[in-house]
Amino acid sequence: MYGLEKEKKKFNFDLEVELKKKPENKKKIQEKIKKNTNEIKIAIKKKEASEKQGILLNAYDSLEKVINKIK
Repeated sequence: MYGLEKEKKKFNFDLEVELKKKPENKKKIQEKIKKNTNEIKIAIKKKEASEKQGILLNAYDSLEKVINKIK
């Protein structure tokens, strides 16, 4: 049967591997993410933001989810 011959390996992001080696960097990255997302949210409230900044805000949210999943 297809796919039953070998076990699939779990995919790890480079950032995930790095943070497992050095967990102290996790707080630094989270602080940076919060600072940048707050700046983008302020720009959106002032209606100074472009569509690209909205996309960037979604990317930061996704990055934060990945970082929070790392133990």
